[in-house]
Amino acid sequence: MRIDLHAHSNVSDGTQAPADVMESAAAAGLDVVALTDHDSTAGWAEAAAAARKTGVALVPGMEISCRTAEGISVHLLSYLHDPAHPGLLEEITKAKDARHTRAQKMVTLLSEDYPLTWDDVIHHVAPGATLGRPHIADALVAAGVVEDRTEAFSSILTSRSRYWVQHYAPEPAVAVELVRAAGGVPVFAHPVASARGRIVGEETYREMIDAGLAGLEIYHRDNPEEGRTFLRRLAERYGLLVTGSSDYHGAGKPNLLGENVTSSEVLARIEEQGTGCSVVR
Repeated sequence: MRIDLHAHSNVSDGTQAPADVMESAAAAGLDVVALTDHDSTAGWAEAAAAARKTGVALVPGMEISCRTAEGISVHLLSYLHDPAHPGLLEEITKAKDARHTRAQKMVTLLSEDYPLTWDDVIHHVAPGATLGRPHIADALVAAGVVEDRTEAFSSILTSRSRYWVQHYAPEPAVAVELVRAAGGVPVFAHPVASARGRIVGEETYREMIDAGLAGLEIYHRDNPEEGRTFLRRLAERYGLLVTGSSDYHGAGKPNLLGENVTSSEVLARIEEQGTGCSVVR
């Protein structure tokens, strides 16, 4: 089986509708794909309907934006949680609202130097989608300021630029606890992706493991090989699941569906632990 446990639709910062992600997964020869939009489960129903048509099984999921007390960004994948769980829902709604406010502040700063308005950004956001920096990047591309999202993120939208604005996000261990309380299975997304910014030390891993972390997304294009070696040792030491994923965003990133995959044995263990909802087959 070919299993990819990390993909995004235009419900967050992907460029395809959830149903189209499922169609693309089928075209890529996948047997199973997880839809893991940022801080949102709004694409689950559409993806589930498409799963039954395409024959590609759907793992309902979500990617939660977190931040340590030191200000380091952490992304947590949640699989098979209850989307209506009050505690988790309240936390992701708070984070989603903070993203919106943060984006408005960033656009205000950017408009001082570039031909960019809030309406320009909204034009690139699907109805009900989780708004974020990728949508600002798309507006900058449309305005001819940068060539693509990659250029926007490496220059204008980097955390080191004067346009950067911080936003609320839960601490990683808190997010792990909330996912577990919602019957979900928490996996640390691209943990050693140092090209994205600062990465956490072992203390954060221990805090997340103590809170109920289930696994590590080791096989991801942004994890360098030396980092993967560290993660494999950590997974073995603590009995953590090891996953591989593409982090697909349609045309928003060069990542290709199925470029990294997860074993069927690991998926079976995720299904054993997840009690909030089920894989759609």
